[in-house]
Amino acid sequence: MTILTAPGRAEPSFLLQRAQPALTGLIDGSLSTLAPIFAVALATHEPRYAFFAGLATAIGAGVSMAFSEGLSDTGDQTGRGNPYRRGAITGAGTFLGGVLHTLPFLIPGYHLALVVALATIAVELLALAWLRWRFFGTGFLRSFVAIALGGVIITGVSAALGAAG
Repeated sequence: MTILTAPGRAEPSFLLQRAQPALTGLIDGSLSTLAPIFAVALATHEPRYAFFAGLATAIGAGVSMAFSEGLSDTGDQTGRGNPYRRGAITGAGTFLGGVLHTLPFLIPGYHLALVVALATIAVELLALAWLRWRFFGTGFLRSFVAIALGGVIITGVSAALGAAG
């Protein structure tokens, strides 16, 4: 299967059937899991509880997004391909996006776990911006700012909730 048709341009079927579901999942997982992880971490100061909250959220979000994508359309009319494959790609991407910044909370030290988690999130945001630039031709800086803005809003709200708890 040839993925690229011209420098930096992917085949439309690859974009619709593989890259877009994967990117949707990665972005959703990276952003949607921030709130419970940081709310629990800041409320309890216990990395272990933040890890379990993040893991449960990543699993739940992955399953939810897999079903949502798989049930959104059959792919027949839209050309988006097999719904089971799209669902699996989206679900796996969502889980991966959520679990990556959950893993630092296996570190027993609260402050170190937070620092490593924030560094992981920064790397995730850079990777997401790069993927949007690489496969969809969006500007890297524009992508990074858009994704980071979502992350800042979510983290700010969850930090406020966690600090209030």
